[in-house]
Amino acid sequence: MSSLDVDLLIVGAGPVGLFGAYYAGVRGLRTAVVDSLSQVGGQVSAMYPEKQIFDIAGFPAVSGRRLIANLVEQAAPYEPVYLLGQEAQRLDRVPGDGRSDLLVVKTSAGTEITAGAIVVTGGIGTFTPRPLPAGEEFLGRGLAYFVPDSADYLSKNVVIVGGGDSAVDWALMLQPIAATVTLVHRRAAFRAHPGSVERLKASPVDIITNAQVTAAHGDGRLERVEISVTGEESPRTLPCDKLVAALGFTANLGPLHEWGLELHDNRHLVVDSAMRTNVPGIFAAGDIADYDGKVRLIAVGFGEVATAVNNAAVHIDPDAQLFPGHSTDSPASAPLPVQA
Repeated sequence: MSSLDVDLLIVGAGPVGLFGAYYAGVRGLRTAVVDSLSQVGGQVSAMYPEKQIFDIAGFPAVSGRRLIANLVEQAAPYEPVYLLGQEAQRLDRVPGDGRSDLLVVKTSAGTEITAGAIVVTGGIGTFTPRPLPAGEEFLGRGLAYFVPDSADYLSKNVVIVGGGDSAVDWALMLQPIAATVTLVHRRAAFRAHPGSVERLKASPVDIITNAQVTAAHGDGRLERVEISVTGEESPRTLPCDKLVAALGFTANLGPLHEWGLELHDNRHLVVDSAMRTNVPGIFAAGDIADYDGKVRLIAVGFGEVATAVNNAAVHIDPDAQLFPGHSTDSPASAPLPVQA
């Protein structure tokens, strides 16, 4: 078992957690960030890295990939420690310096992290993609549940299954570079944003509705799929090098259920105006946090995590000032500007 002592532990390396790592650095806090995924960026990196995001302040549009890269660069001068591919599991308390207890978190990789405070920015918790009924045996050999890098689909025959935002976004993203793109949806109506659906219908993407992928074939790697369409006697066979299952995902808080945190709808952590949970020393921000009037947007999460980190700084050191000062007050210590 490896051990690590920090001032602040951030659970969740999505956009809100990454901005929290930056703000913790501003406050002079030694920080670790733990995430069950193998890469930073959370759902943004896993599900829509190439999608343009339009509601980030100061950016008329920014791709998910660029947003995450900018956030990592912004935090980099403060050298946060990233513990990726590890789930935060057991929580214990040990006596501190007489002011407050220290929090000890053990991860699924056996790492033991001792911190003065914790900020949970885990989004929707640990999320698992819903499996495709047919073709699971080709996972990693043609079947995928996310599209982290569009370059892997260059000149490929691609079949995407689903009718939500991820399915439609990926179809539109891959159509210009793939040999063919076919979208298969089991219903006639789509759950995706209406504007995206209209763009899809106007694109060269082949849309097959009221249909399901019922079989996948290939010698070692995926080569073709069978699609059963309602009202057709025989299944259609399509060439398929890449099969993307965008059927949504299930999410849960996992071991956080055992931390004694007050929950709302068994999915969100209840916080007050300082982003404090009911457990001393543990704060929450972003989609996982809940309070009256909550709006779940990345833009809102950025403000919440700044509030959480500043209040965590005071929890760690009651003599500290809550207000951190303005970033322009100390230009010599500020990181270099990040380019869009």
